[in-house]
Amino acid sequence: MHRDIYGEALNQFHRNGELSQPLLLHSTYGDIEEMPVEVFFRTEEDFPELELIALSLCDGTVLDVGAGVGSHALYLQEKGFETTALEISASACNIMRERGVLNIVQHSFWDYSEGTYDTLLFLMNGIGLAGDLAGFRRLLHHAKTLLTDRGQLLFDSSDISYLYEEYRIKRPDYYFGEIGYQYEFQGHKGAPFKWLYMDQATLIRIAHEENWVVQVLYEDENDQYLVRMEPRK
Repeated sequence: MHRDIYGEALNQFHRNGELSQPLLLHSTYGDIEEMPVEVFFRTEEDFPELELIALSLCDGTVLDVGAGVGSHALYLQEKGFETTALEISASACNIMRERGVLNIVQHSFWDYSEGTYDTLLFLMNGIGLAGDLAGFRRLLHHAKTLLTDRGQLLFDSSDISYLYEEYRIKRPDYYFGEIGYQYEFQGHKGAPFKWLYMDQATLIRIAHEENWVVQVLYEDENDQYLVRMEPRK
């Protein structure tokens, strides 16, 4: 059983306002990065434009998938939205509770089936939990079971093809946006996991094949973009 390294780092930052050691993120493209934990504790003033646009488009009941420590859930809750914060990390759920998030569910998205929602929200590239392109198709299938008749998906992703040039590494045989990661904190490593980043053309192609309507609503200078999707009627 792997430790919740991510959750341990969040908890230490929540308690102390700083980390004794950085939270490290190992990747399959060969880099080790320091993860800026404070980004998970942002307030409205710190949200980038992309996230503010996504939050303004939320409608009806909202399921905040991979809610972290609840920054987006708190914002929506304060705006009067009936918001459920879905998060698998027990530590993150405890922090959300202490920060005032009202409706918290500690559960994996993949087998969550409690109710239906008007908006499924995956911010900070939360859609990456799909892991790979086959997983993205599976995510779209499961999302349909969680949406009301007027339901929508809101999420961001990014084209990371530049990484292969920046790090001068050969593109893999599989889709280049499927990245392996592993957290490390205070000398301990968590479970390895896969995360998905999609270029727009690939995302649109798969969405159409799975019978979804797609709108790309915003794109920034870092090839990060915001998407709204709904099942084709």
